[in-house]
Amino acid sequence: MKLIAEDLKPDILERIDSIRRYMKEDGIEAALVASNANIYYTTSRFFRGYVYIPLAGDPVWFVIRPVGFDEEKDVAYIRKPEMIPAGLTKLGLPLPESIGLEYGALTYSDVMRLKALFPQARQHDCLPALRKARMVKTRWELDRMHEDGVHQAEAYRRVTRCYREDMTDLEFQIEIERILRLEGNLGFMRTSGNLMEINMGSVIAGDNADVPSPYDFTMGGAGVDPSLPGGANGKTLRRGETVMVDMSGSFNGYQTDMTRVWRLGEISALALRAHECSRSILRECEKMGRPGVKVAELYDKAIEIAKGEGFDKYFMGHRQQAPFIGHGIGIELNELPVVTSRSHDVLALNMTIALEPKFVIPGVGAVGVENTYVVTDNGLKALTVFPEEIQEL
Repeated sequence: MKLIAEDLKPDILERIDSIRRYMKEDGIEAALVASNANIYYTTSRFFRGYVYIPLAGDPVWFVIRPVGFDEEKDVAYIRKPEMIPAGLTKLGLPLPESIGLEYGALTYSDVMRLKALFPQARQHDCLPALRKARMVKTRWELDRMHEDGVHQAEAYRRVTRCYREDMTDLEFQIEIERILRLEGNLGFMRTSGNLMEINMGSVIAGDNADVPSPYDFTMGGAGVDPSLPGGANGKTLRRGETVMVDMSGSFNGYQTDMTRVWRLGEISALALRAHECSRSILRECEKMGRPGVKVAELYDKAIEIAKGEGFDKYFMGHRQQAPFIGHGIGIELNELPVVTSRSHDVLALNMTIALEPKFVIPGVGAVGVENTYVVTDNGLKALTVFPEEIQEL
């Protein structure tokens, strides 16, 4: 089998060229990619091994497992990373004078092991170059994310059918997970960093939304066990409360992020107004979100609107408030940029971000909308197209 399909090679080369631009800025002569997400980004498939990216010339794929790739000049089988320098020499490639490794994506022992392969080379962290390159998507990547959004919306259309009287939030989530899997969801979300853990998303009902989370999520939730404190906690769904559904949009190696809210019976006018405030924030950000706009300006606009409507004490949490309103998304759920006041990033054409201005109303639950967007010349275009109004279960 081919490591990369012929029709994908131009797109892969576009991604590699983007990485190389940032490598050059950082003085990196070659990068050795080893993390799962970045191997997938640079090859559009996953294998155990390494991708060696020089500033000039073809990348080399050092494969440990699986066997069966066609023997090509850019594929070399190895048993262990210590075979990489000899492999480069065999291919007629010079050993680099500076090498980039993914410091923040690998364990300390893995980084030290890879550093020892190139004792003659200056050592750099190439993870920033990879993360910056991944912020802006190619046409092929955007097509995958568009597919994700379509499938996610189709699954969400069946959420109401999942409900039955007196069920728990966990039972409700399991039924939603079922329809997502039947829709083709992979059942797994890649997240960036070893401090982020989540299964297929979260369903948060009532005051469980007000339980603080140790993770960098907008909403908390106690979870059902202290080993994974987030999301549904097994409480029975009750009238007068909201149920926020923020489930996985991972269908093809990429993902979209979408949140919608359902209610049981009537909820307070305060909660309804806060939900509409979320939609107002999204409409303003959609208009603002053009190439060249500072990411921090989206956050500042959201804060301005929430304060102006008197909802700032409920915004992005109540007992514990998140200091951001969104994040980049693609192969991983939480890519760059982070939509916060401290961001120095600037929006670029074909960048993808998820915006999630949410509120927690005590006694009712969470309200608000999350959409995944692509940056266009005319503003933010939603990839998650589904009714935003609060729907009744």
